[in-house]
Amino acid sequence: MSAVQDCLFCKISAGVIPADVVLESDLAIAFRDIDPKAPTHVLVIPKKHFADVTDLMSNDPDLASELLTLATKVAEHEGLATGYRIVTNNGEDSGQSVAHVHFHVLGGRSLSWPPG
Repeated sequence: MSAVQDCLFCKISAGVIPADVVLESDLAIAFRDIDPKAPTHVLVIPKKHFADVTDLMSNDPDLASELLTLATKVAEHEGLATGYRIVTNNGEDSGQSVAHVHFHVLGGRSLSWPPG
């Protein structure tokens, strides 16, 4: 089985694994994280597989704009008017646990920095 065929987020995007979908576009999907780190924790992923931000920017930089656009629509949809955080991890050393580029939209409470 290839990495793409075995990718958790590719399976969610294809509807093979169910997810609590918040919003969707032709190119991306946003769904609730199953292990939320804030009252609102939504993941925004491209429907097409890219391992990480480096892969995405090397092959389809315009899609990054689509992902950030959907992330801001998620924040609006979720009522995060007082603020929210958009986070991505790039590579294993950053804590990226799924090798499919994704953005976390976090909010619903005051988010301190650094996290702790």
